[in-house]
Amino acid sequence: MSKSPVKKRDISLMLSLALITLGLLIWGLFMIFSSSAYNGGAESADTFHYLRTQLIAEFAGIIVIMIFLTPAGKWMFEFIGSNKFRILLLMAAAVSVIMLKFFGISVNGAIRWYKIPGTSISVQPAEFVKIAVIIYLAGMVADYPILGRVGRFKGYLTLFVPPLILAGLVYVITDNLSSAIIIMGITMLMIFVTIKDIKVHAALAGIVAVLLTWYLSRVSQMEYSADIGYRTRRIMVWLNPEAHLRDGGFQPLQALYAIGSGGLTGKGIGRSIQKLGTIPEVHNDMIFSVICEETGLIGAALLILVFFAMIFVMYLIAARTVDIYGKMVVLGVMFHIAIQVSLNIMVVTGLMPNTGVGLPFISYGGSSVLFLLAELGMVFLVVKENITRHV
Repeated sequence: MSKSPVKKRDISLMLSLALITLGLLIWGLFMIFSSSAYNGGAESADTFHYLRTQLIAEFAGIIVIMIFLTPAGKWMFEFIGSNKFRILLLMAAAVSVIMLKFFGISVNGAIRWYKIPGTSISVQPAEFVKIAVIIYLAGMVADYPILGRVGRFKGYLTLFVPPLILAGLVYVITDNLSSAIIIMGITMLMIFVTIKDIKVHAALAGIVAVLLTWYLSRVSQMEYSADIGYRTRRIMVWLNPEAHLRDGGFQPLQALYAIGSGGLTGKGIGRSIQKLGTIPEVHNDMIFSVICEETGLIGAALLILVFFAMIFVMYLIAARTVDIYGKMVVLGVMFHIAIQVSLNIMVVTGLMPNTGVGLPFISYGGSSVLFLLAELGMVFLVVKENITRHV
């Protein structure tokens, strides 16, 4: 008996997502090696250090995906989203952040990671918080469908407050505003597709727009001083990087030089000049500038199209998923990737202040790629269940 058209579409979506993910991982490995070989050799005489660490994290992430596709993975996926467990999941996420005060390691003055003993691998609990928030919101919407039918204030707070508390903990304890923004961005978008009261969303958007406009206007009138808060200074640098080359303007300007020098077709893989000790953290947050320099506008546009394809495939998966919990998980993962890609590219191209957000699957970062692959493992499981349902 031939496969039904419905089942064939599910299989094609799963294969498409798998191929896109594999392509991004391979592209990321090439760019991590290209951008980090010089720094790795200068720091530890090991040009493969960053590449090797990233490979280990990606291998671990692929194992997590395979676990999700087993019967045990299905049980785990359903259990963590259950009413009994998801509150414990939020508590575990909160504890993982709080315990950084006692067991975290400091990197560049920020305590955001746990070091795995006996290895060079570190884990960032903020990434775990993002998954916990996605699962919490998806489970709440699935178990309490009334939240999706009416925009009641109590229902809104039930969805909004727990992620807000976690985002606050991440910001206060780890001084990581970018992760806090991503957590709340995921939350607001998941609430937007859940609660149909447009007035609530419009009011919140209006408040945010007014406050942001007022703050930027105020900052633009300030005189630069060491007495001003760190983030305020960062915004001032963003507004006029040429005037603050010694105080943070150097990195974004060098990134723009790299983007501009790449032209239409780029200088070729491995031939970037700006990566040779000029752009700080070039293999992390600023890797997109190297992609632009080495592959040009064509390569950068192609990468953006690949990300768009990944997001579109996940949208189609969510649209075809009947189970509310699975649908919301897929949407949460989709929003997470879309937000992080947008923030990274906007920072590198100078459209917003530096936030320290990596480019998903491309930038160096073991915690980030491991948890992103874990999120995709849940998406693959949802597709698998769709296929099983259509047999």
